[in-house]
Amino acid sequence: MSEQVQNPAEEMTTEQLSEILQVRRDKLSDLKAAGKDPYQITKYDVDNDSANIKANFDELAEKTVSIAGRMVGRRIMGKASFCNIQDSTGNIQVYVRRDDVGEEEYAAFKKYDIGDIIGFEGFVFKTKTEEISVHATGLKLLSKSLLPLPEKFHGLTNNDLRFRQRYVDLIVNEGVKRNFIIRSQFIKFMRKYLDDMKYIEVETPVLNTIVGGAAAIPFVTHHNTLNIPMYMRIATELPLKRLIVGGMDRVYEIGRIFRNEGMDPKHNPEFTTVELYQAYADFHDMMDIAEGIIAGAAKEILGTYEVEWLGEKIDLTPGWRRLTMVDAVKEYVGIDFGAITDDAEAVAAAEKIGVELAETADKTWGNALYACFDQRVEEKLIQPTFITMYPVEVSPLTKASPEDPRLTERFELFVCHSELANAYSELNDPIVQRERFMKQLELRERGDDEAEMLDEDFLTAMEYGMPPTGGMGIGIDRAVMLLTNSDSIREVILFPTMKPLD
Repeated sequence: MSEQVQNPAEEMTTEQLSEILQVRRDKLSDLKAAGKDPYQITKYDVDNDSANIKANFDELAEKTVSIAGRMVGRRIMGKASFCNIQDSTGNIQVYVRRDDVGEEEYAAFKKYDIGDIIGFEGFVFKTKTEEISVHATGLKLLSKSLLPLPEKFHGLTNNDLRFRQRYVDLIVNEGVKRNFIIRSQFIKFMRKYLDDMKYIEVETPVLNTIVGGAAAIPFVTHHNTLNIPMYMRIATELPLKRLIVGGMDRVYEIGRIFRNEGMDPKHNPEFTTVELYQAYADFHDMMDIAEGIIAGAAKEILGTYEVEWLGEKIDLTPGWRRLTMVDAVKEYVGIDFGAITDDAEAVAAAEKIGVELAETADKTWGNALYACFDQRVEEKLIQPTFITMYPVEVSPLTKASPEDPRLTERFELFVCHSELANAYSELNDPIVQRERFMKQLELRERGDDEAEMLDEDFLTAMEYGMPPTGGMGIGIDRAVMLLTNSDSIREVILFPTMKPLD
């Protein structure tokens, strides 16, 4: 007899589901009445797993192992049965025979349900069809599944339900766990990369009295004892720069960032970044690190520099293109901002191709250049490209270029028209920084609620002297999207933000 369980969300009527739920609860009641309550078991000794057994069959053949996992399939054939157990490493077949486990235990096993968690002891062997399996000599029900799993051949296909019930998604959809294994491996690789460069990992506050370090709207909360509003951080930049002032020359932080912004395939209100700062370095050094981390991780984790993402074939082989914003707009749009010196002429050139500046933005050369790039060029950047030399208007924390004060030593890394990293040669002149902050306050007064807030303590820190510094932030979620060929950020965040159900 072969068992298949229907998808309760899509296949069953309410009446059918209610009947299954009641049957499973009745089975649990019978187990408890017989003194075999599985929930009273606190420990089960496991000494092997499905992947290791398959990888080392020659060594383990005929040897006794102890495994445990969720039963995801079963075929009952009178006095013997086959079932499939899914553990954290994969899936393995178990052969259960009445004469080996005992009549009472076998009768109980036949009443177990798909989804139950069971421990097995037995020896490793191959079936007549050469399938590596475990021949059970003993078994124990460790946890009762009271809800049926989605049908194994069709899985859980409703994306909204998948993200809300990630625990079920991980059970029934092969490949989902791989994304999060790669995520873990990427973070591990990045940590080692930076640690080997003598960076120090630090932790800075998540709750702040002033928000800063990025252009974003914060989440606001309230501290009852102090009776003040507090802001969940939108970046880790300003605290990390304070550490550079304090003499910690190479620091980084991997942590959650919170921004009260829209949700789409590339954005989630809480996400993870790494920010790093290095004294006596500039944005060129940061480009080398960004390339080293992302390309190096691809080679180590995937074994190749060639990946696919968003329907494009991406070549991550080191030696990525570096292109100034002026040159990018000239190449992709045809406007040579390098030959334009007048603000009005620059704005007119942008408007001529249908590019409009933001309502709160001054009508300047720099804002016109950035608007042309943002609205006409970014979407065309497929292969890894560092876009450098951003206008000062959109880079309030960045050092101006000695060659052209209208521009800053900043880059953003784009892959498949998605921003993966943002970096600066950090502004370390406290007088200029104050002027930049005051300009941001003007923008706030005009209604730009993403403009920087004035941070007096940060300015005080800078007045003690901050060395020339390179700094960078990398979006970990987007980097993992690239490495896993995921088209939505929700595929690489275990528990993405979801609208509550009515």
